[in-house]
Formats: sequence, structure tokens, C-alpha cells
Amino acid sequence: MSDESFELIVAYVPDLMDRSKVQAAAGDLVQFVADPKTVVDVVTGQLPMPALVLFDLSRDGVIDAIGALRLINPRPKSVGFGSHKDRARLDEAKAVGCDEVVARSEFFRRLVDLLT
Repeated sequence: MSDESFELIVAYVPDLMDRSKVQAAAGDLVQFVADPKTVVDVVTGQLPMPALVLFDLSRDGVIDAIGALRLINPRPKSVGFGSHKDRARLDEAKAVGCDEVVARSEFFRRLVDLLT
């Protein structure tokens, strides 16, 4: 993808297969973080501020990280993905401020659109 289509993206996506799909769609514009607790530090430490943060909602600590990010800064846009069977987790992510929450299958089907 060209730099004209995307701005910087921060992603907490620990699964290597999922990472490869995000990397293929976003190229060098994605910065992966290893721990959801570091998302806030990475986002607030970036200049310019990232336009998008991606969260794998199936991992521990993600809901707290989304909430902490929203307390500090309503920007950047956040997108979380998780199992369609875990409706409670998807709803919880939305309730703490995740801008868009989608089932994992939908996330990867719409990945390029979500990144732009």
C-alpha cells in the first residue's frame, strides 16, 4: 500500500498469522506492540500521533488498555476484533471507548477498508 492511503498505525496483534495479514495490508506504516499496556505509551510518544490503533480483543489486558487510551486521548481511532462468540467482550470494548468493534472474520475481510 502507498503512503498516500495510510497514516501511521499502532497494533496490538500478538498472533503471528494475524500480524502477517496486517503487515501485508499496511506495510511499513504499522508499528506492532508486544503488550497492551504499552499501547498508551507508544501512541502518546509518536509524532505525528498515529491515526489508528488495532486491538486483538481476545487477549488479556486489552479492555484496560482501550479505556486508558480513551482517558488520555480520544484520537486516534481504535478498531478491535475478536471472536463473534464472545459478544460480552466485544460489547465491553465498545463500552470503554473502542470506536469500531468487529468479529475477527469481518476484520480480516474488511482490513484494507478499515485501515484507510
